[in-house]
Amino acid sequence: MSIEENNAYILGTETAELHRLGLQHQVWASEAIKGWELAGFTAGHTLLDMGCGPGFCTTELAYITGTKGHVIGVDKSEYFIRFLKQVTEQFSLNISPQCADFDTMVLPESQLDGVYSRWAFAWVPNPEEIIAKLHKGLKIGGTVVTHEYFDWSTLQTVPHLPGLAKAIAGALQSLRDQNGAIDIGRNLPMYFESNGFEIVSTRPLTKMATPKEFTWNWPKSFFTIYFPKLVESGYLTTQEVTTALNEFEKLESAPGATIFCPTMREVIARKL
Repeated sequence: MSIEENNAYILGTETAELHRLGLQHQVWASEAIKGWELAGFTAGHTLLDMGCGPGFCTTELAYITGTKGHVIGVDKSEYFIRFLKQVTEQFSLNISPQCADFDTMVLPESQLDGVYSRWAFAWVPNPEEIIAKLHKGLKIGGTVVTHEYFDWSTLQTVPHLPGLAKAIAGALQSLRDQNGAIDIGRNLPMYFESNGFEIVSTRPLTKMATPKEFTWNWPKSFFTIYFPKLVESGYLTTQEVTTALNEFEKLESAPGATIFCPTMREVIARKL
């Protein structure tokens, strides 16, 4: 199934990407839950899932906040918001899906207990303006939990394979050329402190995998979906993509094969 949208994700919103996002969520779900626990998200809270996609985290947050709580899920993809609405209705959850970008999203003033965002700030050109908007929506003492890339360039394989490495470099360049900052996790503490927040905690989030581990499928799914799109955008040739994917297939059976994934950072900030 192919979905064409004016606000499509960089990886698209087709069914294959929906499934990839589900796989990705399983890889990172335990880290998300730990972040929510550190932030004190609990029953009865009103929470915002900013950049919710199809709502994998939104749904889990709705079970945490319970029947007396409420979760707002904001995403710019109409396809993903429709998906979240279906899940919301099917399971009778207290979720308000909202199709909007972060500049136009509508938030209640001083009513949010918390905000969660994962790979959301990296795609906006005005992160400080968005943080100021969150500040207005949060109660005093409300917390924001962010999971963003700190250094995407740490993505590498052992053994090193030149064709695959070239494709990874092309992917990184395409991400750097987007209207945002792919390594936004470096600067978020500064941005939060400049906009009325205190930093509660930060922690590095890293993943390393071998072919027999489930986490291996996270970069594998990314390579499979995204490398061909780099031909369309001119970052790679068809032959370079073929070479990279062939080398990745060989990597899966290579002795000692390992992937070190892009380094992430969790930042938890509290409204003063």
